[in-house]
Amino acid sequence: MYRLLKWFAVLTSIAMLFILLGGALVTKTGSGMGCGRSWPLCNGEFIPSEINLELIIELSHRLVSGAGGIMVLVLSIWTWKSIGHIRETKFLSILSFCFLLLQALIGAAAVIWGQNSFVLALHFGISLISFASVFLLTLLIFEVDKKFEADKIRLDSRMKKHIFGVSIYSYIVIYTGALVRHTKASLVCLDWPLCSNTNISWPTTLYEWVQMGHRTAAGLIFLWIAYSFYLAYKNYRNQKVIYWGWLIALILVSLQVITGMLIIFTLLNLYIALAHAFFISCLFGVLSYLILLASRSKK
Repeated sequence: MYRLLKWFAVLTSIAMLFILLGGALVTKTGSGMGCGRSWPLCNGEFIPSEINLELIIELSHRLVSGAGGIMVLVLSIWTWKSIGHIRETKFLSILSFCFLLLQALIGAAAVIWGQNSFVLALHFGISLISFASVFLLTLLIFEVDKKFEADKIRLDSRMKKHIFGVSIYSYIVIYTGALVRHTKASLVCLDWPLCSNTNISWPTTLYEWVQMGHRTAAGLIFLWIAYSFYLAYKNYRNQKVIYWGWLIALILVSLQVITGMLIIFTLLNLYIALAHAFFISCLFGVLSYLILLASRSKK
């Protein structure tokens, strides 16, 4: 019944991932001004006359974002009409498009007027909320077939606190990671896990504080997710959605830590940096789904 809608939802989720990775690519390659101070045109031209790599990256990101925005709008309307009877559908439909629009406006403002690094770091997090909303809409569509019992979840108060706590805290980790990129502090500490393994001391510059703050935050979320998975393994193995949700979250946060380490040892290899952004995006999507399940849970 919903086969075409399912395919479109999956494609829209993939498009949102490309938008997230495209934004990370723009930041990593310093291509934010590839089209100058002009938006939505590139250097004031519909078809740029002078082509360079920075322009191609920035323009490609704008085109993908524009196409993704149209897809999100169509998906929002389609799901509203098709599965609007499901409690979360209308809220997620509005959330997905509004936050994508907000992300585009912040990006445009950064191009036209410029922004400081602490404001620009919000850009990735806002995009993530839109992605998570689209991802949840996709899962809602697949839930209609009742192939897994996501509507019969029973959680105690402790597990709920861990789900909401980790999810909120993950947003802090995401912000600190984005701040590392936008302040160009990725390679300010060339050792790992400490800034200097031979000279152990407190950070001495703003960039070192930003870098080590992110590493500390990432280490804490790894431990928190590992403990939450332990609780799920101990108490919720019969509720497969919760058990597998935390297991996937643990795998993703482990890959996040590994790629974060490799960024330092490979001196900011672009592919590893993009993988780093990919894993945190997927992790946030999984945690968002756990929030949805916790909100449905009955005592």
